[in-house]
Amino acid sequence: MQMNPSTVRTPLRLAGLLAALGMLGPFSIDTFFPAFQDVEQDLSASIVQMQLTISLYLVGFALMCLLYGPMSDAYGRRPVILWSLVVFVLASIGATLAPTIEVLLAFRFVQGLSAGAGTVVGRAIVRDCYDGAQAQRLMSQVTLIFALAPAVAPIIGGWIHAVADWRAIFVAITLFGAALLLLTYQRLVETHPLDKRSAFAPAPLLKISTRIFLDVRFGLLCTAAAFNFSAMFLYIASAPAVVLDLMQMKTTDFAYFFIPAIAGIIIGSQISGRVAGRISTRRTLTIAYAIMLSASAINIAYNVIHPSMQWPWAILPVTLYAIGSSLAFPTLTLKMLDLFPLHRGAASAVQTFASLALNALIAGLLSPLVSHSGLHLALAATGLMLVGLIASLCYAWLFRRPAALRLS
Repeated sequence: MQMNPSTVRTPLRLAGLLAALGMLGPFSIDTFFPAFQDVEQDLSASIVQMQLTISLYLVGFALMCLLYGPMSDAYGRRPVILWSLVVFVLASIGATLAPTIEVLLAFRFVQGLSAGAGTVVGRAIVRDCYDGAQAQRLMSQVTLIFALAPAVAPIIGGWIHAVADWRAIFVAITLFGAALLLLTYQRLVETHPLDKRSAFAPAPLLKISTRIFLDVRFGLLCTAAAFNFSAMFLYIASAPAVVLDLMQMKTTDFAYFFIPAIAGIIIGSQISGRVAGRISTRRTLTIAYAIMLSASAINIAYNVIHPSMQWPWAILPVTLYAIGSSLAFPTLTLKMLDLFPLHRGAASAVQTFASLALNALIAGLLSPLVSHSGLHLALAATGLMLVGLIASLCYAWLFRRPAALRLS
Protein backbone atom coordinates (compact mmCIF):
# COMPACT_ATOMS: atom_id res chain seq x y z
CA MET A 1 0.00 0.00 0.00
CA GLN A 2 1.25 3.45 -0.94
CA MET A 3 0.04 6.35 1.14
CA ASN A 4 1.11 9.96 1.15
CA PRO A 5 2.04 10.91 4.73
CA SER A 6 0.40 14.33 4.38
CA THR A 7 -3.09 12.99 3.82
CA VAL A 8 -5.89 12.63 6.36
CA ARG A 9 -5.38 10.10 9.13
CA THR A 10 -7.69 7.27 8.14
CA PRO A 11 -9.07 5.87 4.86
CA LEU A 12 -12.63 6.15 6.20
CA ARG A 13 -12.21 9.83 7.04
CA LEU A 14 -10.72 10.48 3.61
CA ALA A 15 -13.54 8.53 1.94
CA GLY A 16 -16.14 10.56 3.84
CA LEU A 17 -14.63 13.89 2.83
CA LEU A 18 -14.16 12.94 -0.83
CA ALA A 19 -17.65 11.51 -1.00
CA ALA A 20 -19.12 14.69 0.50
CA LEU A 21 -17.31 16.73 -2.15
CA GLY A 22 -18.54 14.38 -4.85
CA MET A 23 -22.09 14.72 -3.52
CA LEU A 24 -22.20 18.38 -4.50
CA GLY A 25 -22.90 17.62 -8.16
CA PRO A 26 -25.83 15.20 -7.80
CA PHE A 27 -27.18 17.08 -4.77
CA SER A 28 -27.45 20.25 -6.86
CA ILE A 29 -29.36 18.37 -9.55
CA ASP A 30 -31.66 16.08 -7.57
CA THR A 31 -32.74 18.50 -4.84
CA PHE A 32 -34.24 20.63 -7.60
CA PHE A 33 -36.46 17.87 -9.11
CA PRO A 34 -39.53 18.31 -6.86
CA ALA A 35 -39.69 22.01 -7.77
CA PHE A 36 -39.80 21.53 -11.54
CA GLN A 37 -43.48 22.35 -11.91
CA ASP A 38 -43.23 25.26 -9.45
CA VAL A 39 -40.35 26.88 -11.37
CA GLU A 40 -42.11 26.27 -14.68
CA GLN A 41 -45.14 28.20 -13.47
CA ASP A 42 -43.34 30.94 -11.51
CA LEU A 43 -40.87 31.85 -14.27
CA SER A 44 -43.17 31.02 -17.22
CA ALA A 45 -40.68 28.43 -18.44
CA SER A 46 -41.28 25.86 -21.15
CA ILE A 47 -40.64 22.13 -20.77
CA VAL A 48 -37.55 22.48 -22.93
CA GLN A 49 -36.19 25.28 -20.74
CA MET A 50 -36.79 23.20 -17.62
CA GLN A 51 -34.87 20.30 -19.15
CA LEU A 52 -32.08 22.79 -19.89
CA THR A 53 -31.70 23.41 -16.15
CA ILE A 54 -30.24 19.90 -16.09
CA SER A 55 -28.46 19.87 -19.47
CA LEU A 56 -26.70 23.24 -19.08
CA TYR A 57 -25.60 22.27 -15.58
CA LEU A 58 -24.08 19.06 -16.97
CA VAL A 59 -22.48 20.88 -19.92
CA GLY A 60 -20.76 23.29 -17.54
CA PHE A 61 -19.78 20.41 -15.29
CA ALA A 62 -18.29 18.50 -18.22
CA LEU A 63 -16.38 21.42 -19.76
CA MET A 64 -14.68 22.48 -16.55
CA CYS A 65 -13.86 18.93 -15.60
CA LEU A 66 -11.38 18.91 -18.49
CA LEU A 67 -9.41 21.57 -16.62
CA TYR A 68 -9.78 20.51 -12.99
CA GLY A 69 -7.57 17.45 -13.31
CA PRO A 70 -4.65 19.20 -15.06
CA MET A 71 -5.01 22.22 -12.78
CA SER A 72 -4.74 19.95 -9.74
CA ASP A 73 -1.71 18.25 -11.33
CA ALA A 74 -0.08 21.68 -11.64
CA TYR A 75 -1.25 23.63 -8.58
CA GLY A 76 -2.20 20.92 -6.12
CA ARG A 77 -5.45 19.21 -5.20
CA ARG A 78 -6.47 21.41 -2.24
CA PRO A 79 -6.49 24.94 -3.81
CA VAL A 80 -8.40 23.76 -6.88
CA ILE A 81 -11.17 22.28 -4.76
CA LEU A 82 -11.35 25.30 -2.44
CA TRP A 83 -11.66 27.90 -5.22
CA SER A 84 -14.27 25.84 -7.05
CA LEU A 85 -16.38 25.77 -3.88
CA VAL A 86 -16.18 29.56 -3.57
CA VAL A 87 -17.51 29.97 -7.12
CA PHE A 88 -20.23 27.38 -6.48
CA VAL A 89 -21.53 29.22 -3.42
CA LEU A 90 -21.68 32.52 -5.34
CA ALA A 91 -23.48 30.88 -8.29
CA SER A 92 -25.98 29.27 -5.92
CA ILE A 93 -26.78 32.65 -4.42
CA GLY A 94 -27.37 33.97 -7.94
CA ALA A 95 -29.70 31.06 -8.76
CA THR A 96 -31.65 31.72 -5.56
CA LEU A 97 -32.30 35.32 -6.60
CA ALA A 98 -32.88 34.67 -10.34
CA PRO A 99 -35.79 36.83 -11.64
CA THR A 100 -36.21 35.00 -14.98
CA ILE A 101 -35.67 31.53 -16.38
CA GLU A 102 -32.81 32.87 -18.53
CA VAL A 103 -30.95 34.15 -15.48
CA LEU A 104 -31.59 30.87 -13.67
CA LEU A 105 -30.18 28.92 -16.62
CA ALA A 106 -27.05 31.12 -16.63
CA PHE A 107 -26.38 30.50 -12.94
CA ARG A 108 -27.14 26.80 -13.33
CA PHE A 109 -24.41 26.71 -15.98
CA VAL A 110 -21.96 28.40 -13.58
CA GLN A 111 -23.00 25.96 -10.84
CA GLY A 112 -22.10 23.14 -13.20
CA LEU A 113 -18.76 24.75 -14.01
CA SER A 114 -17.83 24.86 -10.33
CA ALA A 115 -19.36 21.63 -8.98
CA GLY A 116 -17.05 19.09 -10.57
CA ALA A 117 -13.75 19.65 -8.79
CA GLY A 118 -14.57 17.34 -5.91
CA THR A 119 -15.48 14.51 -8.26
CA VAL A 120 -12.49 14.79 -10.61
CA VAL A 121 -9.81 15.75 -8.13
CA GLY A 122 -11.16 13.30 -5.54
CA ARG A 123 -10.41 10.34 -7.80
CA ALA A 124 -6.87 11.59 -8.30
CA ILE A 125 -6.48 11.94 -4.51
CA VAL A 126 -7.42 8.27 -4.08
CA ARG A 127 -4.62 7.24 -6.43
CA ASP A 128 -2.22 9.70 -4.77
CA CYS A 129 -2.68 7.85 -1.50
CA TYR A 130 -3.30 4.18 -2.31
CA ASP A 131 -2.47 1.39 -4.74
CA GLY A 132 -4.04 -1.91 -5.73
CA ALA A 133 -6.85 -3.49 -3.74
CA GLN A 134 -6.71 -0.73 -1.10
CA ALA A 135 -7.40 1.87 -3.78
CA GLN A 136 -10.39 -0.16 -5.01
CA ARG A 137 -11.72 -0.46 -1.47
CA LEU A 138 -11.38 3.28 -0.86
CA MET A 139 -12.99 4.06 -4.23
CA SER A 140 -15.85 1.75 -3.26
CA GLN A 141 -16.23 3.50 0.12
CA VAL A 142 -16.36 6.87 -1.67
CA THR A 143 -18.99 5.53 -4.07
CA LEU A 144 -20.96 4.09 -1.15
CA ILE A 145 -21.15 7.39 0.75
CA PHE A 146 -21.51 9.41 -2.45
CA ALA A 147 -24.56 7.32 -3.38
CA LEU A 148 -26.49 8.86 -0.50
CA ALA A 149 -26.73 12.21 -2.30
CA PRO A 150 -29.17 11.18 -5.05
CA ALA A 151 -31.30 9.39 -2.45
CA VAL A 152 -31.35 12.15 0.14
CA ALA A 153 -31.43 15.19 -2.16
CA PRO A 154 -34.92 14.77 -3.67
CA ILE A 155 -36.32 13.91 -0.25
CA ILE A 156 -34.88 17.14 1.16
CA GLY A 157 -36.10 19.02 -1.90
CA GLY A 158 -39.59 17.57 -1.51
CA TRP A 159 -39.78 18.52 2.18
CA ILE A 160 -38.58 22.06 1.47
CA HIS A 161 -40.99 22.40 -1.44
CA ALA A 162 -43.87 21.25 0.77
CA VAL A 163 -43.39 24.21 3.15
CA ALA A 164 -41.72 26.86 0.96
CA ASP A 165 -41.15 27.83 -2.66
CA TRP A 166 -38.44 26.69 -5.08
CA ARG A 167 -36.04 29.46 -4.05
CA ALA A 168 -35.75 27.89 -0.60
CA ILE A 169 -34.29 24.80 -2.28
CA PHE A 170 -31.49 26.90 -3.72
CA VAL A 171 -30.91 28.42 -0.28
CA ALA A 172 -30.34 24.86 0.99
CA ILE A 173 -27.94 24.16 -1.89
CA THR A 174 -26.05 27.36 -1.05
CA LEU A 175 -25.72 26.37 2.60
CA PHE A 176 -24.52 22.89 1.65
CA GLY A 177 -21.82 24.39 -0.58
CA ALA A 178 -20.75 26.79 2.17
CA ALA A 179 -20.54 23.97 4.72
CA LEU A 180 -18.36 21.94 2.32
CA LEU A 181 -16.11 24.94 1.79
CA LEU A 182 -15.53 25.26 5.53
CA LEU A 183 -15.05 21.51 6.02
CA THR A 184 -12.58 21.25 3.14
CA TYR A 185 -10.59 24.24 4.35
CA GLN A 186 -10.28 22.69 7.81
CA ARG A 187 -9.67 19.02 6.96
CA LEU A 188 -8.31 18.47 3.46
CA VAL A 189 -4.55 18.52 3.22
CA GLU A 190 -2.43 18.41 0.08
CA THR A 191 -1.71 14.95 -1.37
CA HIS A 192 0.14 15.98 -4.54
CA PRO A 193 3.67 17.15 -3.59
CA LEU A 194 5.56 19.85 -5.45
CA ASP A 195 8.13 17.49 -6.94
CA LYS A 196 5.40 15.56 -8.76
CA ARG A 197 3.56 18.53 -10.24
CA SER A 198 3.49 19.34 -13.95
CA ALA A 199 3.24 22.77 -15.53
CA PHE A 200 -0.20 24.07 -16.46
CA ALA A 201 0.03 25.31 -20.03
CA PRO A 202 -2.47 25.15 -22.92
CA ALA A 203 -0.23 23.32 -25.39
CA PRO A 204 0.91 20.50 -23.08
CA LEU A 205 -2.59 20.25 -21.63
CA LEU A 206 -4.09 19.82 -25.08
CA LYS A 207 -1.39 17.31 -25.99
CA ILE A 208 -1.91 15.23 -22.84
CA SER A 209 -5.71 15.33 -23.10
CA THR A 210 -5.58 14.39 -26.76
CA ARG A 211 -3.19 11.54 -26.02
CA ILE A 212 -5.49 10.23 -23.31
CA PHE A 213 -8.61 10.69 -25.41
CA LEU A 214 -7.13 8.88 -28.42
CA ASP A 215 -5.71 5.96 -26.45
CA VAL A 216 -7.69 2.92 -27.58
CA ARG A 217 -7.52 1.19 -24.20
CA PHE A 218 -8.71 4.30 -22.39
CA GLY A 219 -11.43 4.90 -24.95
CA LEU A 220 -12.90 1.44 -24.58
CA LEU A 221 -12.79 1.49 -20.78
CA CYS A 222 -14.21 5.03 -20.70
CA THR A 223 -17.01 4.06 -23.09
CA ALA A 224 -17.87 1.04 -20.95
CA ALA A 225 -18.00 3.05 -17.70
CA ALA A 226 -19.90 5.97 -19.23
CA PHE A 227 -22.57 3.92 -20.99
CA ASN A 228 -23.00 1.56 -18.03
CA PHE A 229 -23.92 4.51 -15.84
CA SER A 230 -25.83 6.36 -18.56
CA ALA A 231 -28.51 3.66 -18.54
CA MET A 232 -29.04 4.45 -14.86
CA PHE A 233 -28.78 8.19 -15.46
CA LEU A 234 -31.55 8.05 -18.04
CA TYR A 235 -33.93 7.17 -15.20
CA ILE A 236 -32.44 9.84 -12.95
CA ALA A 237 -32.84 12.53 -15.63
CA SER A 238 -36.40 11.31 -16.25
CA ALA A 239 -37.28 11.20 -12.54
CA PRO A 240 -39.82 14.07 -12.65
CA ALA A 241 -41.73 12.32 -15.45
CA VAL A 242 -41.39 8.87 -13.87
CA VAL A 243 -42.56 9.93 -10.40
CA LEU A 244 -45.09 12.64 -11.20
CA ASP A 245 -46.53 11.40 -14.52
CA LEU A 246 -45.92 7.68 -15.05
CA MET A 247 -46.37 6.59 -11.42
CA GLN A 248 -48.80 9.42 -10.54
CA MET A 249 -47.08 10.29 -7.25
CA LYS A 250 -46.65 13.57 -5.34
CA THR A 251 -43.65 15.91 -5.18
CA THR A 252 -42.86 14.52 -1.72
CA ASP A 253 -42.70 10.95 -3.08
CA PHE A 254 -39.39 11.08 -4.94
CA ALA A 255 -37.91 8.92 -2.18
CA TYR A 256 -39.90 5.97 -3.52
CA PHE A 257 -37.88 6.23 -6.71
CA PHE A 258 -34.45 7.26 -5.47
CA ILE A 259 -34.02 5.19 -2.30
CA PRO A 260 -34.40 1.77 -4.02
CA ALA A 261 -32.20 2.89 -6.92
CA ILE A 262 -29.48 4.26 -4.67
CA ALA A 263 -29.72 1.17 -2.46
CA GLY A 264 -28.59 -0.77 -5.52
CA ILE A 265 -25.56 1.51 -5.89
CA ILE A 266 -24.70 1.05 -2.22
CA ILE A 267 -24.99 -2.74 -2.44
CA GLY A 268 -22.88 -2.89 -5.58
CA SER A 269 -20.22 -0.65 -4.03
CA GLN A 270 -20.12 -2.80 -0.91
CA ILE A 271 -19.68 -5.94 -2.99
CA SER A 272 -16.91 -4.27 -5.00
CA GLY A 273 -15.04 -3.38 -1.82
CA ARG A 274 -15.39 -6.88 -0.40
CA VAL A 275 -14.21 -8.72 -3.52
CA ALA A 276 -11.25 -6.40 -4.11
CA GLY A 277 -8.10 -8.51 -4.08
CA ARG A 278 -10.11 -11.74 -3.70
CA ILE A 279 -11.32 -12.33 -7.24
CA SER A 280 -9.90 -11.11 -10.54
CA THR A 281 -11.06 -7.92 -12.17
CA ARG A 282 -12.14 -10.01 -15.16
CA ARG A 283 -14.46 -12.09 -12.99
CA THR A 284 -15.75 -8.98 -11.21
CA LEU A 285 -16.74 -7.39 -14.50
CA THR A 286 -18.27 -10.64 -15.77
CA ILE A 287 -20.52 -10.81 -12.71
CA ALA A 288 -21.37 -7.11 -13.03
CA TYR A 289 -22.48 -7.43 -16.64
CA ALA A 290 -24.46 -10.57 -15.90
CA ILE A 291 -26.40 -8.57 -13.31
CA MET A 292 -26.94 -5.63 -15.69
CA LEU A 293 -28.13 -7.90 -18.52
CA SER A 294 -30.54 -9.71 -16.21
CA ALA A 295 -31.93 -6.43 -14.85
CA SER A 296 -32.43 -5.05 -18.36
CA ALA A 297 -34.29 -8.17 -19.51
CA ILE A 298 -36.56 -8.07 -16.44
CA ASN A 299 -37.18 -4.35 -16.95
CA ILE A 300 -38.29 -4.82 -20.56
CA ALA A 301 -40.46 -7.83 -19.70
CA TYR A 302 -42.21 -5.98 -16.87
CA ASN A 303 -43.01 -2.95 -19.01
CA VAL A 304 -44.35 -5.14 -21.81
CA ILE A 305 -46.68 -6.92 -19.38
CA HIS A 306 -47.58 -3.76 -17.37
CA PRO A 307 -47.73 -0.66 -19.61
CA SER A 308 -48.52 1.53 -16.58
CA MET A 309 -45.62 1.78 -14.12
CA GLN A 310 -46.47 0.74 -10.58
CA TRP A 311 -44.35 1.02 -7.46
CA PRO A 312 -42.35 -0.97 -6.39
CA TRP A 313 -42.26 -3.40 -9.32
CA ALA A 314 -41.28 -0.78 -11.88
CA ILE A 315 -38.29 0.31 -9.75
CA LEU A 316 -36.90 -3.08 -8.71
CA PRO A 317 -35.18 -3.75 -12.08
CA VAL A 318 -33.54 -0.33 -11.81
CA THR A 319 -32.27 -1.29 -8.35
CA LEU A 320 -30.83 -4.56 -9.68
CA TYR A 321 -29.18 -2.75 -12.57
CA ALA A 322 -27.60 -0.24 -10.16
CA ILE A 323 -25.95 -3.13 -8.30
CA GLY A 324 -24.22 -4.33 -11.45
CA SER A 325 -23.25 -0.86 -12.63
CA SER A 326 -21.68 0.18 -9.31
CA LEU A 327 -19.89 -3.17 -9.05
CA ALA A 328 -18.16 -2.52 -12.37
CA PHE A 329 -17.43 1.19 -11.96
CA PRO A 330 -14.50 1.17 -9.47
CA THR A 331 -12.64 -1.48 -11.46
CA LEU A 332 -13.08 0.31 -14.78
CA THR A 333 -12.13 3.68 -13.28
CA LEU A 334 -8.93 2.44 -11.64
CA LYS A 335 -7.89 0.73 -14.87
CA MET A 336 -8.30 4.01 -16.75
CA LEU A 337 -6.28 5.99 -14.19
CA ASP A 338 -3.50 3.41 -14.14
CA LEU A 339 -2.95 3.84 -17.88
CA PHE A 340 -1.50 7.31 -17.17
CA PRO A 341 0.17 7.22 -13.73
CA LEU A 342 1.87 10.61 -14.19
CA HIS A 343 -1.32 12.33 -15.34
CA ARG A 344 -4.07 10.78 -13.26
CA GLY A 345 -5.77 14.13 -12.78
CA ALA A 346 -5.93 14.67 -16.54
CA ALA A 347 -7.13 11.10 -17.11
CA SER A 348 -9.85 11.53 -14.49
CA ALA A 349 -10.86 14.81 -16.14
CA VAL A 350 -11.19 13.26 -19.60
CA GLN A 351 -13.18 10.35 -18.16
CA THR A 352 -15.52 12.67 -16.29
CA PHE A 353 -15.94 14.95 -19.32
CA ALA A 354 -16.89 12.03 -21.56
CA SER A 355 -19.40 10.67 -19.04
CA LEU A 356 -20.99 14.06 -18.35
CA ALA A 357 -21.15 15.01 -22.02
CA LEU A 358 -23.02 11.77 -22.66
CA ASN A 359 -25.33 12.41 -19.71
CA ALA A 360 -26.03 15.97 -20.91
CA LEU A 361 -27.13 14.58 -24.28
CA ILE A 362 -29.29 11.99 -22.53
CA ALA A 363 -30.94 14.62 -20.30
CA GLY A 364 -31.49 17.11 -23.10
CA LEU A 365 -32.32 14.85 -26.06
CA LEU A 366 -33.04 11.23 -25.15
CA SER A 367 -35.01 11.68 -21.93
CA PRO A 368 -37.69 13.97 -23.46
CA LEU A 369 -38.16 11.43 -26.26
CA VAL A 370 -38.67 8.32 -24.11
CA SER A 371 -39.79 9.50 -20.65
CA HIS A 372 -43.48 9.34 -21.61
CA SER A 373 -43.39 5.53 -21.60
CA GLY A 374 -41.97 2.95 -19.20
CA LEU A 375 -41.27 0.56 -22.07
CA HIS A 376 -39.45 3.19 -24.10
CA LEU A 377 -37.33 4.03 -21.06
CA ALA A 378 -36.48 0.36 -20.54
CA LEU A 379 -35.55 -0.18 -24.19
CA ALA A 380 -33.40 2.96 -24.33
CA ALA A 381 -31.61 2.06 -21.09
CA THR A 382 -30.90 -1.43 -22.39
CA GLY A 383 -29.46 -0.01 -25.59
CA LEU A 384 -27.11 2.21 -23.62
CA MET A 385 -25.98 -0.70 -21.46
CA LEU A 386 -25.28 -2.85 -24.51
CA VAL A 387 -22.91 -0.21 -25.86
CA GLY A 388 -20.97 -0.43 -22.58
CA LEU A 389 -20.92 -4.22 -22.74
CA ILE A 390 -19.64 -4.21 -26.32
CA ALA A 391 -16.85 -1.78 -25.35
CA SER A 392 -15.80 -4.05 -22.46
CA LEU A 393 -15.79 -7.11 -24.71
CA CYS A 394 -13.74 -5.27 -27.33
CA TYR A 395 -11.22 -4.29 -24.66
CA ALA A 396 -10.98 -7.89 -23.47
CA TRP A 397 -10.50 -9.18 -27.00
CA LEU A 398 -8.00 -6.56 -28.19
CA PHE A 399 -5.83 -6.56 -25.07
CA ARG A 400 -6.02 -10.17 -23.99
CA ARG A 401 -3.03 -12.16 -22.82
CA PRO A 402 -1.85 -14.87 -25.22
CA ALA A 403 -3.22 -17.59 -22.95
CA ALA A 404 -6.71 -16.23 -22.32
CA LEU A 405 -9.05 -13.33 -22.65
CA ARG A 406 -8.94 -10.82 -19.84
CA LEU A 407 -10.79 -7.70 -18.71
CA SER A 408 -7.74 -6.19 -17.08
